[in-house]
Amino acid sequence: MRIIGHIDMDAFFAAIEERDNPRFKGKPLVIGADPRGGLGRGVVSTASYAARIYGIRSAMPITRAWRLSEQAKATGQEPCIFLPPDMRRYSESSHRIMVIIGGFVPVIEQVSVDEAYMDLSFTGSYAKAEQLAKRIKQKIKKEERLTASIGIAPNKLMAKIASDMNKPDGLKLIREAEAEEIIEPLSVRIIPGIGPKTEKLFNLRKIFLISDLKNFSKKELEDMLGKWGPELYERIRGRDESPLITEWEAKSVGEQETFQEDTLEPAYVMGRVRELCESVFKTFSESEFKTFRRLVLTVRFENFQTKSKSKTLKEPSSALKEFKMEILKLLLPFFDRRDNPHNKKIRLVGVRLEELK
Repeated sequence: MRIIGHIDMDAFFAAIEERDNPRFKGKPLVIGADPRGGLGRGVVSTASYAARIYGIRSAMPITRAWRLSEQAKATGQEPCIFLPPDMRRYSESSHRIMVIIGGFVPVIEQVSVDEAYMDLSFTGSYAKAEQLAKRIKQKIKKEERLTASIGIAPNKLMAKIASDMNKPDGLKLIREAEAEEIIEPLSVRIIPGIGPKTEKLFNLRKIFLISDLKNFSKKELEDMLGKWGPELYERIRGRDESPLITEWEAKSVGEQETFQEDTLEPAYVMGRVRELCESVFKTFSESEFKTFRRLVLTVRFENFQTKSKSKTLKEPSSALKEFKMEILKLLLPFFDRRDNPHNKKIRLVGVRLEELK
């Protein structure tokens, strides 16, 4: 019997801030970009559950979060506290949590800083898997003073859906026989891979729920979505054979920055890119990797058009000076007609190191 668990830390970044700063306990916290009084750029990384009551969600533009906070304030509610993310502290907590999970489960796939899949098949039954999940949750709560939600199901798809059903501090089981029935009334967006564009395509066809989508044959879904259609046909019936990926190699180290104002001022942009290079290189130098061979520059213009350029070095390198020099070479054509023929201002820049060894 295949039994898969999905563990998802509850409002992870915000929960760490509440844990480490008692004055934040129970407050509406928003972790993300600086809102700058409603003029900020960037998005929300995480919102505490108190902030979510105001309608604030992850990936929401920070300006929208600010307006919702101000609306709450106008009705006599407590305004949000906006905090910048402290990724180093969050990563350290994440590492300790994964070590805790690894003490109970032999096969784990960590998919992000705050979530992982666990192969619980070795327990032999859903009842034993549930008991093990409770022990994992208790140990995390005791040692990290954080809560986690766990979903248990016959596959990764349903386990992830289950983990989101009883948040926060939840534990939900979905057995194979009930999987299809449980997801039928849910929104099509519950299926990983269905984003805003695909949802809009479905909505134009009067498809809003999983049950609506099930009216289409496998061939019809293939005609509509290409090679992804047959896979989606299985997923909307609660079926998913994808394995846990337990061995992977970090592909890159990178960072990006959204400017407070769009600009084409070379001195400013180049200065920010140099600082990004230094920050990325610091992360690289503290990692287990010794060299890089490929570097990537990303530029997003004021109209949100995004371009990426890369350089593969002849030999692996470990030098910050070379990293900066090559990135700046890639950047310079964005200040003239070579890569910016319409003289657009720049909104965002990002740098990345790849092919790490």
